[in-house]
Amino acid sequence: MLARTGASGDLDRLTHQLARAAAPAGTVIPADAWRDDEAVYVEFDLPGMDRSSIELTVERDTLTLSAERPSPIPAQARPLLAERPTGRFTRRLTMSDTLDTEAAEATYDNGVLTLRIPLAAHAKPRKIAISGGGPKELTA
Repeated sequence: MLARTGASGDLDRLTHQLARAAAPAGTVIPADAWRDDEAVYVEFDLPGMDRSSIELTVERDTLTLSAERPSPIPAQARPLLAERPTGRFTRRLTMSDTLDTEAAEATYDNGVLTLRIPLAAHAKPRKIAISGGGPKELTA
């Protein structure tokens, strides 16, 4: 049996309740982002969320991710410990116009959503050819 008693257990419980009440609607979804010469990659931590509850949308320059994690505790049960956040979560990121959001791809594996957004053609590094004549001749 799991039991938290005494002042420290009560304080822990109160602290968690206050933190949940003070948290904005939709706790922040943790993310990492990086880029290479071809694309921008963003990984979001979504542990315990069913793939069917995850939605990704792009409107103008805003990427919106929303997902839902239901409570695993049955409605008729009396919770002994409930620290993992549940409910609807949303994260918005502003996207640059240098990204080709039409060609974005997303995969979900082991609680991690990976988004790959290719760079637009005009944003990719490119070499510029240099033209001109041969070597200059020295005149004396």
